[in-house]
Amino acid sequence: MSDFTATDHLMMARALRLAERGAYTTRPNPMVGCVVAHGDEVVGEGFHQRAGEPHAEVIALQAAGKRAKGATVYVTLEPCAHTGRTGPCAEALVKAKVARVVAAMRDPFPQVDGAGFDKLKDAGIEVASGLMEAQARELNRGFLSRIVRGRPWVRVKLATSLDGRSALANGDSKWISGEDSRADVQRWRARAGAIVTGAGTVLADDPSLTVRLGDDTPFEPPLRVVLDPGLATVSRGKVREGEAPTLYVHAPNTKLSRGIDAQLAVADVAHGEFDLLAVLKLLADREINEIHVEAGATLAASFLEAGLVDELLLYVAPVILGSKARPLFDGLNIDSMADRLELDVVESRHFGRDIRVLLRSRAAVA
Repeated sequence: MSDFTATDHLMMARALRLAERGAYTTRPNPMVGCVVAHGDEVVGEGFHQRAGEPHAEVIALQAAGKRAKGATVYVTLEPCAHTGRTGPCAEALVKAKVARVVAAMRDPFPQVDGAGFDKLKDAGIEVASGLMEAQARELNRGFLSRIVRGRPWVRVKLATSLDGRSALANGDSKWISGEDSRADVQRWRARAGAIVTGAGTVLADDPSLTVRLGDDTPFEPPLRVVLDPGLATVSRGKVREGEAPTLYVHAPNTKLSRGIDAQLAVADVAHGEFDLLAVLKLLADREINEIHVEAGATLAASFLEAGLVDELLLYVAPVILGSKARPLFDGLNIDSMADRLELDVVESRHFGRDIRVLLRSRAAVA
């Protein structure tokens, strides 16, 4: 860890803000921002927008032109050292003859993982890392989860009444939360690689699970994933409509009808329930960094009980539904206070009359 100046912090904060602009488009790649500067003068900057397109460093170097020579480059993730769909950024930095590279964090991706830093150092470029690392890790928590843990980051979204109810006894849940909350949910959907639900929710609510931002913000439609052991919903519902792709995950022994026009995947089932970790791993194999779960009380409880919830996105509406209404989690068996599940409040914000609370598992590592 180097001694970083106030200018270093200012420039890295700028790079992080740039990186965040790719939140809805970069997947499966990480979000990366880059600033090229001489002291406190910015001469070039950029962010990675889409997989297969130029990386943040290349865009920033192109903007800087000849002024990149002798400059300090601030980048939110270690420059890549391998050739994928684009060339290695470390090599581009060497060719530009920059003097110093400050990175927020090392890239754990096996084909990088220190190799980018080594290439820069071998060329005589000063390298420092660890500046605002916590913020950089938070930004790319989904990518880091997939690379390090082998599974996507899991966020479960729920709307609840003040008395912890998710729907009336007859299943009616439209609308517990207000319009402002529902608009906010679209932003969370847009940053996910997949939106996951269960067959029961498809049958009861017929959701489309699409992203509707209401403006011109670019985004890549997330994969819609329906956990349906017997493929009871494969030929019905709004979840099949629109441009967003849909994947049905079913049990190994399910008989497949001829002519099924859908993406299918298999995951193990025990006692009528999916092995959710296996589901997450098959999604990681499809390069899904982050999943957004919008499902009923039973599937939400199953994710919690399996210890697979990293974030809980809870919209609390100022209404009371009563004791006959359905619980927020159904089937979550906790018999003693010692077994209670504890979450940390990361943030709380008002959206109209509702309060959005973002909670995080203590076991989650960004």
